[in-house]
Formats: sequence, structure tokens, C-alpha cells
Amino acid sequence: MGEHEDGRMGIVTALVRSTFLVNAVYAESAREHGLTAQQGQLLCVLMAQPYGMGELGAMLRLAKSSLTGLVDRTERNGLVQRAADPRDTRAVRVALTPRGAALVEGFYAETCRRIEGLADGLDAAERGTLAALLGRVLRDNEVPAVFREPEGGPATRRT
Repeated sequence: MGEHEDGRMGIVTALVRSTFLVNAVYAESAREHGLTAQQGQLLCVLMAQPYGMGELGAMLRLAKSSLTGLVDRTERNGLVQRAADPRDTRAVRVALTPRGAALVEGFYAETCRRIEGLADGLDAAERGTLAALLGRVLRDNEVPAVFREPEGGPATRRT
């Protein structure tokens, strides 16, 4: 499962180490935008549309109490707001504020640039193959769409 003598690594090592790499880049970008990584995730999810707390909990895989704390902190910073759900008066929906929308656009663009740069050593075909294989793993494991595709479609930039 670990690294082989010739530098190749098994699937477990490759996936875990790539997760650490992406998380570190994501966290650094979030910090530079005055966010925690979890706040960055929340804002990126809300770029698509407002969501109810239950939907957000499922997408972000957070317990109700953890999500409530995250939304509370992000709301105190003026980045999100709660509003009554028009379909269910007992429920609330969380949406970006204008300030949150402006902040997340810059955070999202910078984070995409940095993460895309991690694959600068790959040519267009290799990038496409990597994206297709990872996409299949994500679909097979029903991972929620917590980060939208950058404008212009799948990244196939050449180095």
C-alpha cells in the first residue's frame, strides 16, 4: 500500500497523500481570504444556491451542532444569512450575503488556480485521464457536489 522502491505508490497512499495536499492548498487559500477551510467550503457550496440546514449538513458531512456553529460564525462575519424557508416555515435556508458572494468569488478563483497548478507536470491527456478517473471514484462513492466546476469546463490546460 505504501511507496515502492521506484517511487510508484499504491492507490491508498496516492489518494490519502493527494487529500492532504489539496487540503493544505485549500486551507492556505482560505486563511489568506480570512476564512477557515470549513467556512470556505460552506461559501463554495452556497455559490450555487441557498440551502436548508439539513441539506448543508449532508453535503458537508457535518453533525447538526457542528453545522450550526459553522453557520453562526460565518453569519457573525457577515458572509451568510439565514432566512425562513418559504416552503416550510419551521425551517431556514442559508444564503450568501453580498459581502459573502464577493469574497467567495475571489477565494474560489484563487483556490481553483492553486489546485489546478498542482497538476502542472501533467500534459492535457494525463490531466483528462486523472480527472476522469477521480470523477468516477467520486460518483461511485456518491460524493456531494461541494465544489462547482470552474468556468470553461474541465481543466485541460497544457503546461
